[in-house]
Amino acid sequence: MTPHAAPDTAREARITTDPRYRALVRDRQRFSWTLTAITVIVYTSFISLIAFDKPLMAQPIAGGATSIAVVLGAAMLVGTVAICAVYVWRANGSYDARLAALLESIA
Repeated sequence: MTPHAAPDTAREARITTDPRYRALVRDRQRFSWTLTAITVIVYTSFISLIAFDKPLMAQPIAGGATSIAVVLGAAMLVGTVAICAVYVWRANGSYDARLAALLESIA
């Protein structure tokens, strides 16, 4: 055990018991679970359409060679990147600022 372990442990205890930290963790978890649920619903819906409505997914777009499945699959991938971007934007903006303010007030 290093000589600096005790102050770090005390600081961690002050941080984890602070109501602002608990609210931050709760808000971040709620937001993360919401984005996770959206992703699971989208992926499950896509796979379900492939499994249960092949004729719909096989229909070509505007008489071309590209099917609805290809377009929906690409949209799903773009949507997943967008969901990641939304989380990073919110984490870098709101969550990091709240955590920095908390750490500053406890230091």
